Amino acid sequence: MSIFIGGAWPYANGSLHLGHISSLLPGDILARYYRAKGENVLYLSGSDCNGTPISIRAKQEGKSAKEIADYYHAEFRENFNQLGFTYDFYTRTDEPFHHQVVQEIFLSLLDAGRIYKKKVEQAFCLSCNQFLPDRYVEGKCPHCGNAARGDQCDECSTILDPLELIDKACRNCGDTPITKETDHFYFELSAFQSQLESYVRNAKEQLLWRDNAIKLSERYLNDGLRDRAVSRDLPIGVTLPVKGYEDKKIYVWIEAVSGYYSASKQWEKLNGGNASDFWDEGSTSFYVHGKDNIPFHSIIWPSILLGTGIQPLPTHIVSNEYLTVEKRKLSTSKNWAVWVPEILKDYDPDSIRYFLTINAPEERDCDFSWREFIYSHNSELLGAYGNFVNRTLKFIEKYLDGEIPSGKVDTQIKKEIPALFEKAASLIEQTQLKKALEEIFAFIRQANQYFDKKQPWIQVKESPADCKDTMRTCVYLIANFAVLLEPFLPFSSGKVKKMLGLNHFRWVETAIDNLQLFTVSPLFERIDIGKIKEEIERLENRSN
Repeated sequence: MSIFIGGAWPYANGSLHLGHISSLLPGDILARYYRAKGENVLYLSGSDCNGTPISIRAKQEGKSAKEIADYYHAEFRENFNQLGFTYDFYTRTDEPFHHQVVQEIFLSLLDAGRIYKKKVEQAFCLSCNQFLPDRYVEGKCPHCGNAARGDQCDECSTILDPLELIDKACRNCGDTPITKETDHFYFELSAFQSQLESYVRNAKEQLLWRDNAIKLSERYLNDGLRDRAVSRDLPIGVTLPVKGYEDKKIYVWIEAVSGYYSASKQWEKLNGGNASDFWDEGSTSFYVHGKDNIPFHSIIWPSILLGTGIQPLPTHIVSNEYLTVEKRKLSTSKNWAVWVPEILKDYDPDSIRYFLTINAPEERDCDFSWREFIYSHNSELLGAYGNFVNRTLKFIEKYLDGEIPSGKVDTQIKKEIPALFEKAASLIEQTQLKKALEEIFAFIRQANQYFDKKQPWIQVKESPADCKDTMRTCVYLIANFAVLLEPFLPFSSGKVKKMLGLNHFRWVETAIDNLQLFTVSPLFERIDIGKIKEEIERLENRSN
């Protein structure tokens, strides 16, 4: 089976925060799982280097847009690598290859009659003497009344025309923009209403999407799809490939999502793979992002695919809700965020991956609390999983001469582990990653209870044969936990792999016939709970 996994493209205008990672981490978990199953996987993403937010940041810092994009693209790549993300290809939207493919998609839609030109009114700032890109128009959302800018309200997720905003102001100078007539090209989104209704209905019936994606998509469809502008007067981006309109750019909402297709084609060119395997009716696709990106993946990208004839439409929409920080809405402007480059300096990447999965906002907003983060590390990763691995392997080192004993694996446990693989697999494939990890850790707690019940420290003296059976069973559990947890906690699984001499990770019950014990080291270190107060104070001081 060919599995395509596309992670949303973060804007290269500032550092990543945990909200970004919370929404993108499911992509890496899925990619690792399907590779362990032996499937043909293409997992890709990239940095959005064409967006208006980059121009805004560049102006603020007195730098060029390319300097800003280069800096954050490099930082993103490093952070994703530190967190264990296994992208097959991570690119950027200012690549000439991407521009070429996006222009081809635009012309394909134009030739098919799905794009047309018309005169429209657009916000124009007299003081700045320019048409304003959408994100340069600020005001209040006409639907919910909250502060909004650009073409979408982040609060209620409504797609907007900047002219709809109430109390409009130019982000550059603060003046009220006027409306001025200009030519723009429009995508005939309304023509796909019926097809998309059927598509969303099918996704709902087959439980392929998260509930938030279904509800928001149904809302757009119930309101009736409206044609959308596909060109804009932007400072940077993909040039419109139409004579006489070269000063305009292809709108980011059509350009960015087309990156999934362009990146796969670029990966094919650079790596010799076969991108067509993943753009075939028989392939399965997962699109991973936060809920603010739902309509672009459930409505707009499918419409572009339908308009160009590219297959398949997104199979799974994996859209997390929002992550709050210490019970408050995350705000980059107010510096109320946990920044990825900072947290990676002091904390284990598996701790971050564990917390953001076990507390994933899969169905509702979830909170990042420094207290819960540190206590979950100490109690679950160190206290449950790390403790079971360490106490077992240290016992073998001390009492069994460092040799994995040749006893019998407990018959009941031998039955339960394959069932755990099946249950976890089913949950992962349904993108219920939180429940899958909960199931595995419930079994880890049972493993600790098994160790305590068997009391190997007594068995080794009174019944050496039983002790060997106990310890062999525990090693069997450790080896299989490492395989089950590799998609979630790749770094600690890698440590177990080295300690036991495991050759590979395959999503199947792992035998331990040929394993041997190498140097034992702790999987995790305890975090001083004094860090809780320290981190909260740092967060509060920085945001004041």
